[in-house]
Amino acid sequence: MKKFTRSFLLAAGTMFPMAAHAAIDWGSVSGKDIVLFYPGQASWEWALTPSDMSGADDFRKGKNCDVCHIGEEKDMGPQIVTGKPRLFKTGEKPPIEPTPMPGKPGGFPATVKVANDGTNLYVHLEFNEGAQPDAKQDPAFATKVTVMFDNGKVPEANRGGCFAACHDDSAGMASGAGANRTMYLPRTHAKMTRQGGGDALKGADDLAKLKADGYQLEFWQASLNPGQPAKATAEIVFDKREVVSPNLVTAEAKQTGGVWSVTLSRPLQAAAPYSSIVAGGTYYIGFAIHSGHTARRFHYVSYERTLAIDSGTADLVAMKK
Repeated sequence: MKKFTRSFLLAAGTMFPMAAHAAIDWGSVSGKDIVLFYPGQASWEWALTPSDMSGADDFRKGKNCDVCHIGEEKDMGPQIVTGKPRLFKTGEKPPIEPTPMPGKPGGFPATVKVANDGTNLYVHLEFNEGAQPDAKQDPAFATKVTVMFDNGKVPEANRGGCFAACHDDSAGMASGAGANRTMYLPRTHAKMTRQGGGDALKGADDLAKLKADGYQLEFWQASLNPGQPAKATAEIVFDKREVVSPNLVTAEAKQTGGVWSVTLSRPLQAAAPYSSIVAGGTYYIGFAIHSGHTARRFHYVSYERTLAIDSGTADLVAMKK
């Protein structure tokens, strides 16, 4: 009989790879419900512009996004996705979705669980993305699940999550003008305007210092199709998104009755360009889900959450299992 080096589990008609490490019993891990909402063309620059965003003045003064908006996501997404002007106590603001997609849900909740086994960090999401129109932007994958990991050394991401890397001149955004720019962090660019940072970067010495200071985000992604193994991707967001080699991120997924169960993991201790993840540190993570063959645009995002290892008062604490 032929001997297989990797085992597979067949469950509810879905085949997916088993992990080489010990499996986490997710039933024994408490979860946190986090709403992913539709953000339209909201960008870092938009969040800083009082004429466009009602909380921009408070944000500029130091109030973080999560303080005002966690708890409002279930209402925000369905309103933004319509493409209509947004109504606030302070008055009406312009819409941030110029090309609404008919039938696109405004958001959905995900149950997020985290754990570690002394060697690896695991991030587990369970969600039902609902009936999604086919955007036909990414024919290769129906759904993509992304974790944005912030080592605590990116002040903009500490305050605004993934919006720190989403800019008005990126591909598909309001000032993109056909550009192919990926996500980037604002301090890597020579000058930031309402339209974004363009292509002019800071000098090599300044960029090297930012890198040495740990100013970066890690981008872990699981690309999914029902009935197929998940594909894991690891990237770094700095002046752009770049694929990391070696890829230390693993991904497992299954879909049962419309519900995805997705686990992303990577070693706690890792050489550069990864950041080591240690007990006692404060980290931030945010989530994005691209549903309905979308790419770059028409996705869902969460606000940032704090993460700790083994113990702490963070939103998510990865206890050893």
